[in-house]
Amino acid sequence: MTHQPNPFAPAEQKAHDWLAAVARGLGTEDRRHAFRVLRTWLRLVRDRLTVDSAVHFGAQLPELLRGVYYDGWTPSRVPVRYDRTWFIDHFAEEAGISPADVPAVAGAVSASLGALCSPGQLEHVLTLMPAGLRGELEGAATAPSGRPELAGEQVRIDELEGKVQALTEAVSALAHGLECLPAGEPAPDHTGKAAQEAHRILLEHNAVKR
Repeated sequence: MTHQPNPFAPAEQKAHDWLAAVARGLGTEDRRHAFRVLRTWLRLVRDRLTVDSAVHFGAQLPELLRGVYYDGWTPSRVPVRYDRTWFIDHFAEEAGISPADVPAVAGAVSASLGALCSPGQLEHVLTLMPAGLRGELEGAATAPSGRPELAGEQVRIDELEGKVQALTEAVSALAHGLECLPAGEPAPDHTGKAAQEAHRILLEHNAVKR
């Protein structure tokens, strides 16, 4: 019988290549650590995106890493509204690092993925994040810790950005629901579903994780 090559080999190799790039960006040869950090980055960013944005970004990933990215994803519950403090604490816990190291580590992963993805794709993802989270993902805090007044101002900016984003998503969901009326479904029923989705998005914003 002729030996058949491993059909999964190309997918495995591409995933290893991406993981190696992330490990180099982190300055480590520990692939387990690099994988833990990458998985944490992928899942926290994924949950902060809308369904459409998350799927669009997921298409950039190698097949095996795409499985890691989508594992445990609940589309009906996203985007999860969390703030910068929640992000830092959970990133540190999941990645097994110190909270103080989160900006540098998250920034290194972002830089590595930015070089691996199609041009402009990661930048688009980062623009969907509030300024405080974007600063962490780019590897720099947005307000000096020694200036409480600037930190407070940043919190207010993040809250305003979150409100604007929630309203935009709610209006988009409502408009999309009204435009895409399925054949055979009564208009009032479909309109009600669209309104419920918009309402869910606004409630999710009010329940932002802190």
